[in-house]
Amino acid sequence: MELNLFWTDFSQKELEKIYEYYRENAEVRVAKNLVNGIYNETLKLKNQPRIGQEEEFLENRKQEFRYLVYKNYKVIYWINEKENRIEINDVFDTRQNPTKIKRTK
Repeated sequence: MELNLFWTDFSQKELEKIYEYYRENAEVRVAKNLVNGIYNETLKLKNQPRIGQEEEFLENRKQEFRYLVYKNYKVIYWINEKENRIEINDVFDTRQNPTKIKRTK
């Protein structure tokens, strides 16, 4: 059964920050390609929601967070079976200190 994708406000803002950074420091084409690549990577989750590995830095949370990797970014999500959707919670730059992944805002 295909699940819906739901991007939280936080994850959308992170994706916008990535776009703005590359638009200003590279060019619009690079920014669009990167953001589209991240988004398209999440489409795999609709039919295979458990393909991502469990996120060890978030294992103490009540949800089971998983992630996919696209280039230097981790797309962090959990499967909300009650709502029949996959919730994308964060797009995290893996070049940062990994403990920052625990942030909430």
